Amino acid sequence: MRKVIHKVFWAWQAEKEEAWLNEMAAKGLALVAVGYCRYEFEDCTPGEYQYRIELLKYVPTNPESQQYIKFIEDTGAEQIGSYMRWVYFRKKTSDGPFDLFSDLSSRINHLNRIISLLFALSIFNLGAAIYNLIIAFTFPSLINGIAGAINLAVEIPLMIGLLKLTAKRDKLKKDQKIFE
Repeated sequence: MRKVIHKVFWAWQAEKEEAWLNEMAAKGLALVAVGYCRYEFEDCTPGEYQYRIELLKYVPTNPESQQYIKFIEDTGAEQIGSYMRWVYFRKKTSDGPFDLFSDLSSRINHLNRIISLLFALSIFNLGAAIYNLIIAFTFPSLINGIAGAINLAVEIPLMIGLLKLTAKRDKLKKDQKIFE
């Protein structure tokens, strides 16, 4: 039986999203398809799968991304789906531990990709906020004022996410220097 669940995760919550997917698998629900805030599950043996999520450097159809996905699949994992540059993998728990990042450097690179994405979104959103607020005050416009306020409201969690990810990355960099 298939079950669809709609749930929102911010880009900086990839570990939380992974944990949730693994909790669902532990309850006997295997992820079979993914979309924007949409997860489709079907029944499975509880704990049969473990899941990992990664933000690729390029879209999944890019040849470099295809080569990377093939490499991951050669380890016994399978790609369940993707959304934009996010790709979802699963592997049978009986096949042993499943991790996409073998060292601190690869974890740092992944965080850098997420930080770059959030930074670009943040700059775009802040630009839209400024534009809308300037229009709203120059030519009194309720719609532009509301749009500017919404942009500013969205900017707050984006900045919080950027700060959290940057702190996490910096901690990993510090740990990396200790092990060098």
